[in-house]
Amino acid sequence: MKLLVGILLCSLVLGVSSQRWLTFLKEAGQGTRDMWRAYSDMREANYKNSDKYFHARGNYDAARRGPGGAWAAKVISDARENSQRITDRLKFGDSGHGAEDSKADQAANKWGRSGKDPNHFRPAGLPSKY
Repeated sequence: MKLLVGILLCSLVLGVSSQRWLTFLKEAGQGTRDMWRAYSDMREANYKNSDKYFHARGNYDAARRGPGGAWAAKVISDARENSQRITDRLKFGDSGHGAEDSKADQAANKWGRSGKDPNHFRPAGLPSKY
């Protein structure tokens, strides 16, 4: 639904041509794959204190695709953090459990989307494969 609303808003307000829309959608699809690859690598690595690195890397890779990739990275990152907040609240009540971690994740997401080097968050000893 957000995608449809975003497309309609941009096409009406910005008057984006159909060629640009195709480019935007292609970038968004590629960015989504970049985010999935970072998530899959994080699960495979299962390396302590590496989640911020993978957050930053996924957002960095997606944003490098262009505006569509950056948009996809933001939507996916925000959805992930919002869903985590809901599940944490159900598990732990209104204790604030996980709020600091969520803020740190969002900072890493923003860092990557801004084009800064995701290796800033890379933990020592993480295999070079990642």
